[in-house]
Amino acid sequence: MKNFRIIPRLDIKGPNLIKGIHLEGLRVLGDPHLFAARYYEAGADELVFMDIVASLYGRNNLSNIIERAADHVFIPITVGGGIRSVADAKHILRSGADKVAINTAAIGRPQLITEVSREFGSQAMVLSVEAKRTAPGQWEAFTDNGRERTGLDVVDWVRRAVDLGAGEILLTSVDQEGTRKGYELALIDAVTAAVPVPVIASGGMGTLEHFRQAANLPHCRALSMADVLHYNRVTLPSIRQAARDTGMTVRSL
Repeated sequence: MKNFRIIPRLDIKGPNLIKGIHLEGLRVLGDPHLFAARYYEAGADELVFMDIVASLYGRNNLSNIIERAADHVFIPITVGGGIRSVADAKHILRSGADKVAINTAAIGRPQLITEVSREFGSQAMVLSVEAKRTAPGQWEAFTDNGRERTGLDVVDWVRRAVDLGAGEILLTSVDQEGTRKGYELALIDAVTAAVPVPVIASGGMGTLEHFRQAANLPHCRALSMADVLHYNRVTLPSIRQAARDTGMTVRSL
């Protein structure tokens, strides 16, 4: 049996929880605190908050939201979007986050991964990867919500990032994100097999069967989901039970 983490993802724009397709076409859903509290009470193992318009502001603007969440949610919180320096990471961690997820700044200056890891520990340094399929079995890392190409092969990039100190990978399939057509299994399999650190795979869950397919990959230990939870298409208790039914160990409530 393998330990498994079930991790709701909350994409934030300003004060609102939003959801889109392929990280675009955003729709406002409501107060992120209500959703975060609901997921915590329903048995989420962790939460991921992403400031999806941070590039417009030049910095992450979730500190107030995270401070409020940390007062009521007592599971690990990962925060990403617009974190460009050790100082930015410190600000978010002091606001109540346990981990910071960095994409654009890490690609622009990979040494930042090492700096954050040395300052706060590798467990706090999460590499966020926005992956797009370029050919069968090949994916390129993107930035700016999947709009800007980097030329970096995803598998090569995550290996390098782990060597630099990344303690976890937040892997998002831009192709599948918001589609409810299932996780990109080949991508998850390739990345989880390539690195020794935990990988949180995100993008595409629409049914419990999609969860089972991804969770049963040999190296998969954590899945993130948004749309199916936000719209009550699938409940966290049902996901937890599906994990147990396939022989996985989930956190006791």
